[in-house]
Amino acid sequence: MKIAVGLEYDGRGFCGWQSQPSGCGIQDHLERAITEIAGEKLAVTAAGRTDAGVHASLQVAHFDVNASRPATAWVRGVNTHLPEGIAVIWAREMAEDFHARFAVEERGYRYVLLNHPVRPGLMAGKVGWHHRPLDAEAMQRAADRLLGRRDFSAFRAAECQARSPEKEVRQAIIRRQGDFLLCDFRADGFLHHMVRNIMGCLVHIGAGQASPGWIDELLAHKDRTRAAPTFMADGLYLSHIRYPSRFELPESGRNPWPCA
Repeated sequence: MKIAVGLEYDGRGFCGWQSQPSGCGIQDHLERAITEIAGEKLAVTAAGRTDAGVHASLQVAHFDVNASRPATAWVRGVNTHLPEGIAVIWAREMAEDFHARFAVEERGYRYVLLNHPVRPGLMAGKVGWHHRPLDAEAMQRAADRLLGRRDFSAFRAAECQARSPEKEVRQAIIRRQGDFLLCDFRADGFLHHMVRNIMGCLVHIGAGQASPGWIDELLAHKDRTRAAPTFMADGLYLSHIRYPSRFELPESGRNPWPCA
C-alpha cells in the first residue's frame, strides 16, 4: 500500500529535510514516527529537500507499507510521535504509480520579508529582515525578468547536484503588505539555494544598489560570483506542490500568513 502525507514544519531546530547520521533531519523524525504506527521500519520520499532553517507550509512525502491503518492513524497517530514544529496535516492512499518527487509538475516557495528598521522579535526565525526601505516595484520589475525557461547558473549554489541549471520560472510576484514583502515563486523545479540567491539580488535592487536590468546581466553571464550573497533562510517556506489532477492532492497547505 502506498500512502502520501502532507506535512508542515518549522525548519528551526532541524538540519533540513534530508536524513542525517545524527538523526536530526525532518525525514529522520518522520520515518521514526511512521515506523511507530506501522510496526515496521519504513523509509519516506519527499517532493523536495529543504535546507536547515527553511520552513514548509506544505511538504508531501510518500511511503510503502504493509500494515493497514485508517487515515487518522497516519495523521493524529503519527503526530503523537513527532516533535513540536513538525505536523502531518493529511494522509491519502495513493495509486502505485504515484511518486512524491518524480510526479511533481510544479513547486512553489514563498519568502516573507520584514522591511523595517527594527529587527523581528516575536517572528524571529520565521521571517527574513532588511532594515533599509525597499522599492517593491523595482523588485517586481526585476523579478519579471526571471520568467520563462532560463539558465539559472548565476543563482545556483556551488554544491548543487542538479543535472541541468535550466528551469522554467512560471511565477515571480512581489507584494507589499504593510511592513512585509511577500515574494512568491513557482517553477517546474528549483536549484539548490536558487530562491535565496534570487532574494539576495532582489533586495540588492530594492535597496537601490542595482537596477532591475542587472538580472539580465546575471542571467547572461551565468556566473554565481557576480550575484549578491545568499539571503537568510529564515523567511523561506515551501508552499506549493502540484501533481497531475488525477492524484487529487491539495496544492497548498494551511497558510501561515492568513492576511496574505
